[in-house]
Formats: sequence, structure tokens, C-alpha cells
Amino acid sequence: MLNVAPVTLANALVRLEPLSLAHVDGLKRAAADGELWTLRFTSVPDTDDTLGYVQRALQMQAEGHRLPFAVVEVASGEVIGCTSYHDIVPAIDRLEIGWTWYAQRTQRTHVNTTAKLLLLTHAFEVLGAKVVGWRTDNFNLRSQRAIERLGAKRDGVIRHHALRRDGTVRDTVMYSLLAGEWPEVRAHLQWQLKRER
Repeated sequence: MLNVAPVTLANALVRLEPLSLAHVDGLKRAAADGELWTLRFTSVPDTDDTLGYVQRALQMQAEGHRLPFAVVEVASGEVIGCTSYHDIVPAIDRLEIGWTWYAQRTQRTHVNTTAKLLLLTHAFEVLGAKVVGWRTDNFNLRSQRAIERLGAKRDGVIRHHALRRDGTVRDTVMYSLLAGEWPEVRAHLQWQLKRER
């Protein structure tokens, strides 16, 4: 049974730290790089709501269904984004990865692949997850491509599923990766990172 608890996950490039109020200013700067909150299909907080965003994430952690991380670039020490384990279901060893966003300057770089390799390694090899899931807005095509590049399988679409920040209702595209698929996906992600360097 999953026992998800705060932990720091890191390699030479990226560090995932348990999210705290100390990360608020760094998250504001990261979100401002590209004004990411203007995208209607993302969870990126605007600068006026970053404190509230962190407080809500920590409340969800206290309730036991989310473990949020600040994503830190090791070389600069800068906070460059946020990601989380969420929808944690210990009884069936399932969790999802989401609430993920990065400063625009780090998008389409090694950052997402590195962060997901850290999260997936911990989920499957330490926590003992049987399945890891993802979900994204049907209009967030960039996110869908990124999830598919990781090796996740598209499970389907849940129609009229969740509210967007603008009050409209989205369809949600669901993905998953099973524990038995992890060794091949791990090898592929490691190969991608070597190729990018």
C-alpha cells in the first residue's frame, strides 16, 4: 500500500523539493516567464494568487491526496516550476502526476523529462505504485504530446469533466503507465536525456 510522504528527489540537473511557503516568490518569477497564467487550460497561478495556490496545495497535502513539489534548477538554484503527486489511492497503489508547469525558458528542455524520471522512479521503485496516471485538458495539446513522449498510454477522454479557471467546462484526456511498462519507459527516458546532452 502506497505511503506517500514528503521527500526531496534530485539529480545533477533538477531538484524536486517539498513545496512550502518559502517557494512563493520563486514560483511568481517562474510563472511570470511567459505569463503562463494567461493560458486558460493550465493550473499556473497568476502573481496575485501564488500564495493562495501554495496554501491550497499544502491543504490538499494535509488532506492526504496531493504531494506538491517545487521544481528547482540545480545550476542556478532558481525555482522553475511546480509538480505534484495527486489523486493518491493507497488501497490500489495508484497515484497521478500533475499540476505540472515550468517557466517558459525551460519548456522543451531536459527539465520535464528529468523531473518525470525522478517522480516515476520514486513512484514505482520506492513507493511500489502499480499504476501512475496523468490527466490534461483536451485543448492542452502541448501537454498531451509531452505525456505521450514519456511513454504513457492514452486511456481515453472523460467528457464534461472539470471546471477551467475561466468557468468553462473541459473534457479531460486520461493517460496511465503500468508498473510492468516502467522498465522499458525508464530506459527510454534515460536514453532521451543522454541524447539531449
